[in-house]
Amino acid sequence: MSDANGADRLLDRPIWSALTTRQSAVSLGGPDAKRMSADIGIFAASVDASLDSLVALAALVPAGGEIALMEAEESPLPPGLTVHKSALGWQMIAPTITPGEPAFEITTLTDADAPAMLALATLTEPGPFFPRTNTLGRFVGVKRDGRLVAMAGRRLSMSGHCEVSGVCTHPDHRGNGYAAGLMRVVARSILAEGDTPILHAYASNRGATALYETLGFALRREMHITILGRA
Repeated sequence: MSDANGADRLLDRPIWSALTTRQSAVSLGGPDAKRMSADIGIFAASVDASLDSLVALAALVPAGGEIALMEAEESPLPPGLTVHKSALGWQMIAPTITPGEPAFEITTLTDADAPAMLALATLTEPGPFFPRTNTLGRFVGVKRDGRLVAMAGRRLSMSGHCEVSGVCTHPDHRGNGYAAGLMRVVARSILAEGDTPILHAYASNRGATALYETLGFALRREMHITILGRA
């Protein structure tokens, strides 16, 4: 099978691809199903759509908790679970990034910034973000008077590809180009390491996807995003 087809397999099931390769250290579960550690994320996937795999996937949902699936093909509902949310997403990819340099100072964020990162993500809701989500990859940010007002970083990582994620700006500081500037920095660092940047966004969020297109990202394919909890 060609390398292109191999990449398609990885990207069509990005959560499984990440949790069984580069990010296996942050995964819980066994050979049939895996999820991220609960303090890092809610993403999960099963090895296939067999009943045994779906049962194993359902077992990874804590009481009162959730898991999130994101795949090219819609997954059957695991036994004992119910759909809390279902939406179409866009998987976008950027072999190159358009020219442009940020006109503001960018700070590399560390574990000391984790509480501020969680607070900013909780306020702006860029996607699932937990106390240790920042450990999935390097994050950069913009600070004003010592306060974190914008950030972007990495999430899923697999052979040949790495996801730009956690992009958000405090409502009081929007309109300054922070998101675009930070995303360029993150995406270029991914390219410099020999990987191709990818990202995921809700298909309905055309404001965000339009911004991503100006940076060089293009739609690869639609993805099914499903959040599940116990019935």
